[in-house]
Amino acid sequence: MALKFTTSYIEDSLAIFRQYKVLADRAMQQVTDEQLFSALDEEANSIAIIVKHVTGNMRSRWMDFLITDGEKPDRDRDSEFVDPPATREALLEQWEASWAILFGALEPLTDADLGRTVHIRGEAHSVMQAINRQIAHYAQHVGQIVLLAKHYAGAQWQSLSVPRNRSAEFNRRVAAGEASQR
Repeated sequence: MALKFTTSYIEDSLAIFRQYKVLADRAMQQVTDEQLFSALDEEANSIAIIVKHVTGNMRSRWMDFLITDGEKPDRDRDSEFVDPPATREALLEQWEASWAILFGALEPLTDADLGRTVHIRGEAHSVMQAINRQIAHYAQHVGQIVLLAKHYAGAQWQSLSVPRNRSAEFNRRVAAGEASQR
């Protein structure tokens, strides 16, 4: 997970958020536009709906992170689960903009900020608790995106980590310095 040894929680958190973004990006690249907007059944969310929800959450949680409640009054969470943007381009534009808000909120922080208090839905959290809450939330949804993309891609799926039945080869390459560790 960590690309380099560090003792900075903020630096590690940023690396984890970036890792999850890359996983979702790489998964979404492997599906067609039709698959991006398809749901497995009437109760399931499409990848596009999951992305719309995550982007709404990110905007709400990270905009003015240290000074306003993380549940913004103009957020309509229920609307995040219907009517995604009509095109891949529009969806990914919102995706990128929301990640920019998250990174813009976290990059200026230092570990000295971790004990500061922020609020989410009126409930006090330390900055560290708020970050942990969002890492867990986004990890869940990135996992859903990856699972759906893998389902849709089928035999054309390109592994996002060590491919099945290739662990020994990967470990040999890591030991020889030919592959980075994940």
